[in-house]
Amino acid sequence: MSTSRIVATLFLAAIVGGGGYWAGKNDIGAFLQRYVEGTGTAPEAEPRREGTGAVIYYRHPDGLAEYSVGPTNTDDGRPFKPVRASEDVSLGATGAVDPAADTAAVTPERKVLYYRNPMGLPDTSKVPKKDSMGMDYLAVYDGEVSDSSTVKVTLGKLQRTGVKTAFAEKTTVSRKIRVPGTVTLDERLVSIVSMRADAFVEDVADVTTGDRITKGENLFHFYSKEIATAGAEYATEMRNGGKPGPDSGSALRLKNLGVPSATITSIATERKVPQSIAYTSPRDGVVLERMAVSGMMAEAGDILFRIADLSKVWVIADVPEYELAAVRKGAVVSVVVRNVPDTTFKGTVDLIYPEVQIQTRTTKVRIELPNPDGQLRSNMYAEVEIEAGAGNAVVAVPNSSVIDTGDRQIVFLDKGEGRFEPMDVGLGVRGEDMTEITKGIATGDRVVVSANFLLDAESNLNAALSALATEDEVKP
Repeated sequence: MSTSRIVATLFLAAIVGGGGYWAGKNDIGAFLQRYVEGTGTAPEAEPRREGTGAVIYYRHPDGLAEYSVGPTNTDDGRPFKPVRASEDVSLGATGAVDPAADTAAVTPERKVLYYRNPMGLPDTSKVPKKDSMGMDYLAVYDGEVSDSSTVKVTLGKLQRTGVKTAFAEKTTVSRKIRVPGTVTLDERLVSIVSMRADAFVEDVADVTTGDRITKGENLFHFYSKEIATAGAEYATEMRNGGKPGPDSGSALRLKNLGVPSATITSIATERKVPQSIAYTSPRDGVVLERMAVSGMMAEAGDILFRIADLSKVWVIADVPEYELAAVRKGAVVSVVVRNVPDTTFKGTVDLIYPEVQIQTRTTKVRIELPNPDGQLRSNMYAEVEIEAGAGNAVVAVPNSSVIDTGDRQIVFLDKGEGRFEPMDVGLGVRGEDMTEITKGIATGDRVVVSANFLLDAESNLNAALSALATEDEVKP
């Protein structure tokens, strides 16, 4: 291709481009329409409609992005133009503000309450404006915010934020209180063997501390002058025709001196007092202490044996004072001891002691445990888990639905159609999964259990914006 033809082509393109620019600038479509219709003249511009309703703000007469709440003038003295409630604001390419078509017959008029920051900042304006990044403030219309704390979320936003709900239900709320404990003997199953009269101890049984013995097994023999005298009187009474029985004077005296019932019966039958009397074990159990020695002189009240039945034991747990309200008598307890780590012993709370330890601010709780195999021994360390909580069914919600700020506790109610309302509630027992609600929520209410902190932030923002708007309205 020759140089002249290339130059001609470029010149033609420049003419076309310039013509297109001139046509767009001068609205060539209007001139073409004039000649097609055969009028030969351009149509007259349609007159601008005046807005109706109250004046909501004033705009710059040249269409610049400058607004005012009240009447004002430009720098050169020209007044700002009023914008009424019916006029829809739309910013064109040149920044001019043009009224929209009259749509009053189609949709009812809505009053703009204020404009809020598009980034969620607590900043409002009575007139349209832009933030520091050039984003338009969002209009808030009358009727959209009936309750400043209520949150309205679109379906799409609900799916993105992961809002989940559940029903408040009536159920038993329980949790585990984990505290340390110590295995002790059941005081009711401990027996002391002692003499009630001065006696000589003979033939002590071959049992030592820690040995197991059975009820009725011989422990030792003894001779007591006082008991022998009382036995001789009882034998004489029987020989003289007295009737045997525990209510007779001599028999009752022998019983009070600690003579076994079998020995008293033997004296009544044989009419004589044995040279020495056998003392037998009062119960099955383990010898905890042996003080008896053959040939010793035991005075009245001296402890010769101490025997304990270990078929049942106690665990004394130290429960903090602030947890006492959740512990109740009869509650199920799980106990684990270190020397039997794979076994969990089950028992119940038998007694809550009536005092708080001053030094530790704890209260002792007694737990009764069966111990048929004797695995639990006195003074063992135990890890105790007490099933605490309300014994009866109460209104409860999942733990995750409760927002506790310290000053208040709230739960968001799902009101339907994407509306969520914060509700102040009173809390009772907090369990492993559920929390008791004493006020504010009823059975069957749908509550938010996931993403409720996002709703709380939105609710606080709405309340702040509403407060700012109210402050602006009362300002002169």
